[in-house]
Amino acid sequence: MTSSDMTSSDATSPDMNSAEPHAAPSDPRPAALAPLEAAGETPHFDVLIIGAGLSGVGAAYHLQKNCPDKSYAILEGRADMGGTWDLFKYPGVRSDSDMFTLGYRFFPWTEAKAIADGPSIKDYVIRTAKAFGITDRIRFNHWVTDFSWSSEDARWTVTAGEGADVKRFTCDFVWNCSGYYRYAEGYTPEFEGVGDFKGDIVHPQDWPEDLDYKGKKVVVIGSGATAVTLIPSMADDAAHITMLQRSPTYMFAMPGTSPIAKFLGGFLPPSAVYPIMRWQRIVFQQLMFKFTRATPKGSRKRLMDQAREKLGPDYDIEKHFAPTYNPWDQRVCLVPDDDLYEAINSGKASVVTDTIERFEAGGIRLKSGDLLEADIIVTATGLILEALGGASVHVDGERINFGDKLTYKGLMFEDVPNLVSVFGYTNASWTLRADLVSDFTCRLLNRMKAVGKSVATPVNDDPSMPREPFLDFSSGYVKRAEAILPKQGEWPWRHPQDFFRDLAGLRYGKIEDGALRLTPVKARAVEAVQEQVKAAAE
Repeated sequence: MTSSDMTSSDATSPDMNSAEPHAAPSDPRPAALAPLEAAGETPHFDVLIIGAGLSGVGAAYHLQKNCPDKSYAILEGRADMGGTWDLFKYPGVRSDSDMFTLGYRFFPWTEAKAIADGPSIKDYVIRTAKAFGITDRIRFNHWVTDFSWSSEDARWTVTAGEGADVKRFTCDFVWNCSGYYRYAEGYTPEFEGVGDFKGDIVHPQDWPEDLDYKGKKVVVIGSGATAVTLIPSMADDAAHITMLQRSPTYMFAMPGTSPIAKFLGGFLPPSAVYPIMRWQRIVFQQLMFKFTRATPKGSRKRLMDQAREKLGPDYDIEKHFAPTYNPWDQRVCLVPDDDLYEAINSGKASVVTDTIERFEAGGIRLKSGDLLEADIIVTATGLILEALGGASVHVDGERINFGDKLTYKGLMFEDVPNLVSVFGYTNASWTLRADLVSDFTCRLLNRMKAVGKSVATPVNDDPSMPREPFLDFSSGYVKRAEAILPKQGEWPWRHPQDFFRDLAGLRYGKIEDGALRLTPVKARAVEAVQEQVKAAAE
């Protein structure tokens, strides 16, 4: 996976947002939360967190610590926590973000490898939840399909599931941590002749547990982070594995274990090494991204030179590892411990740069006329992006299309009250921003309480505000989703993609900045809350 390192459950839809719910849960909810539901009441919480992946568990920790008076629950669409790291099961699944920054700032990652595999990251999420008493707050198999805000009642009604399995909750504030892509399916282009192919076709997002690729010819379509992970992981067992790409991707090789962390660990405890390494990696990531964007020609040459050094002077680097775009116009893929290059040098793996004419019985016919033989074809062709996990969102009965809205600081939406949605960085670890969003959200909740105002709504008063794409990326999966993703303009109506700017603005910046309006709850809403509290007491 990429360093978006997405988090939790979602709900998909045929147009802008919708869902295929999971089966009803076996009721893993805490016993203390059951009485209201048993009495036929709709359970109410101060805050509902959506998703129990990296972001959701982190949000729960910060909420407990900084807003201990707030009641909350976590609605998780799947049967287990972990989000991305519970969903993806393909060989070698890992993050391409180091765990010093993908890990939480409050719960150190203590294992030796900085680049961790998926099961280890999932285990880290589970251990964090258990360590801080979060697990019992999670309601599994609660696949959120709709959020509906009532200004008259000053609260959200959140619907999970459909039909006989539907469950509803109300809350004062929604904290969405459901990631940014569709969980039900990945993106697969229309390939001519798919029905003619006699072997197996699989997508990494739906990897069969019983897929046997030992001794078989495997073709992986794509050259993104997933393909770069799959190739070396499958190379030893496959007869041969080929990465078939339409165009190359930039690669950057680095050790999977940090030599600096290893050195520091020789005389410092893990609790001291972790914050040092976290800040070292943060500074390195931010400086490298800015330097690469500022010097595209030089950065391109350095990446090409590294690939040439790894693969030798006779390898056609220009054809297979030299993209036509500048570095960081799309993501740069990580090659930990030179694993992809070693697989190629061993002869067990190869790279083919060509376009697909059609599928045939024995493989893929290329535009060049060559037949790329295959027993198994893996379509590592990307994700389908979604806003708020694909759930429908209504404000006072009006359906919200986020493609028509501005993002506020990359975490709230124009004219949508009391809703924060976590979206990480494209140029650094997801959790870095998730932690900062948690800082902001807890500060916002405490400010609302302090001034006696219960509704927070981003409001844009400038009709001439530019409306640009949410992500400054040329990748296909981003371009395909432009219509359903929010737009951005001038600050604060944009996602800065800058950790240090977020550090200042989200952790320390002014809450009521003129764009974010805090207003009091309506009298009827106050009466409704008082009535529910009274009924619960009786």
